[in-house]
Amino acid sequence: MIKKFIYFFIIILLIGIVLISIYFIYKELKQNKEQEDNFEKLIEIVENTNNENNNNDNEKIDLTKLYKLNNDLVGWIKIDNTSINYPIMQSKNNPNYYLRRDFYKKYSTYGTPFLSEQCDIYKSDNNIVYGHNMKNKKMFGELENYKKEIYYNEHQIIKLTKLEKTSKYQIFAVFKTTAYNNNSFKYYDYIDFQNEEDYKNFINKCKELSFYKAHQTPEYKNRLLTLSTCEYSNKNGRLVIVAYEVND
Repeated sequence: MIKKFIYFFIIILLIGIVLISIYFIYKELKQNKEQEDNFEKLIEIVENTNNENNNNDNEKIDLTKLYKLNNDLVGWIKIDNTSINYPIMQSKNNPNYYLRRDFYKKYSTYGTPFLSEQCDIYKSDNNIVYGHNMKNKKMFGELENYKKEIYYNEHQIIKLTKLEKTSKYQIFAVFKTTAYNNNSFKYYDYIDFQNEEDYKNFINKCKELSFYKAHQTPEYKNRLLTLSTCEYSNKNGRLVIVAYEVND
């Protein structure tokens, strides 16, 4: 009798564990869908505004409507033929605010790509944008593909839209490093350069660490754009993509 009760209890316990697991999986999938839908709606706003103001010229984006919804917006980032098509936020008084917040300032596991608090998107020599490396390849998860040169060859350009114009950036280095390590390359400290030597030293270090050699090299005074996300092969690992502004 006691054995039957124990077996019955174990079965009920296992069923309970399965049901709880299913609930949390469902909840996570539901939250992910809601967060992805929110970004799709933002894209629709951008595209509709674009069509209204630019005669269907998809190379230009007007962020005015989004800025009115949230003036923490500083730009929009897009890499053609990838899932990377997101607003860029900045909260200087609370630097990591958008790490776990959506565009509407609600809690989000996806977060929203955000600009380093040290950067001025209009003035800084190097603008650094952070985003989550999601397992489902959303947010900056697709940057993992840049570890392969063949992918880089097909996706070399990053588009950065500010409130008044869109600029193109040519990727020239892709590397991994670690954060909070005295012996690692602290790429996130390079925002403004004192002189040409400092600039070239940064460029050379990025190219030295890069997974592969890119033929392109920025010239002094070319503004830089750095994308940073987590990289899981090392503790506090970071995957870093560095690009420079190019003229059309």
